[in-house]
Amino acid sequence: MAKQERSPETAQKAENSRPSCPYRKKCGGCETIGQDYRKTLLEKEKSVEKLLKSFVKPDGIVGMDDPYYYRNKVHRVVSYERRGRQEFHTAGIYSEGTHKVVPVKNCLIENKVAQKIIDDILKLAKDFKIRAYNEDSGVGLLRHILVRTAHATGELMVTLVLTSPVLPGKKNFVRILREQHPEITTLVINVNNRPGTMVLGERESLVFGKGYIEDELCGRRFQISSRSFYQVNSVQTEKLYVQAAEYAGLTGKEDIIDAYCGIGTIGISVAGKAKTVTGIELNRDAVRDAAGNARLNGMKNCAFSAGDAGNFLMKMAADGKKADVLFMDPPRSGSTEEFIDAVAAAGVKRVVYISCNPETLARDLAWFEKRGYRAEKARSFDMFPWTRHVETVCLLTHS
Repeated sequence: MAKQERSPETAQKAENSRPSCPYRKKCGGCETIGQDYRKTLLEKEKSVEKLLKSFVKPDGIVGMDDPYYYRNKVHRVVSYERRGRQEFHTAGIYSEGTHKVVPVKNCLIENKVAQKIIDDILKLAKDFKIRAYNEDSGVGLLRHILVRTAHATGELMVTLVLTSPVLPGKKNFVRILREQHPEITTLVINVNNRPGTMVLGERESLVFGKGYIEDELCGRRFQISSRSFYQVNSVQTEKLYVQAAEYAGLTGKEDIIDAYCGIGTIGISVAGKAKTVTGIELNRDAVRDAAGNARLNGMKNCAFSAGDAGNFLMKMAADGKKADVLFMDPPRSGSTEEFIDAVAAAGVKRVVYISCNPETLARDLAWFEKRGYRAEKARSFDMFPWTRHVETVCLLTHS
């Protein structure tokens, strides 16, 4: 039976008040919305067990008490539809596997306040005669709206993605928006005038606030910018990180490698129980953010470098250096045999693998096994309720 951190009363209440999604057939993002939540957890648990059974028996799945409105990052594609001679602004999401925009007013998995802000921005855009971007013609100004909300602090950032740095009537536009939503703590204009599906451009200008928000995770504080990777489900992320730290078995004497470190959330969250933490990340902006987050938390035993984590580990091995514990949180495509070779070469004794794709996790566990690593424990977390996706944390040890 799936291990869910839900009381019977809470679970029953959630099922009795289960809302229906009007977009499920058009959007395709939430494949299981409208079903019994307990059933969806059990299906994910069984799927992970089946994939990992030859390596380890997973210790169930951790679900949510309230699996709705959990996404702290809300993104809308701004478009328009023509009715006769009139144009109407719309904001929506791309239908699964397509480039077709599905207008969305109330998504059941996205932060409610963020969605209301997006609706009001859309109305203001119409009032200020700001044209929505047309992907076919390349005409129009407003392309995307992103809203990020800090779960613990309540800070809120709005990013307007425009084709030009000039927002007509900006002063009044922003004044009205802030009057409507004083909870907005910062607003950024991002410029993207390139064709294609990339959401954010390289240029940004700060309209007001700090240009980032701060959130708390596992007792640490993190700065999150418009381009930062940050897990969208804060409640489940904290549970997952607590489990990952427990698997690592830290005593304060370990030298840790945080591969694919992003803005440093995992490494910094465990740094208080380690001797040193070294984070490696290809994205230089993320490395800069990670270093800033280490300073923000007073973590002097953390260092972050831009580069390939596999190359870094091989250089460590060549220099005769070793790491005790490695945390890895790769993309859905998983890791590579070359990287796993480097982990073994660096003499890493314990690997805590955080996976967002159990299929590539199973493949990588087979590669680890060939290099003398054994999967000891695993547990799944429902990071994305109502979708088929599931996160799994796995402990591997080398004798």
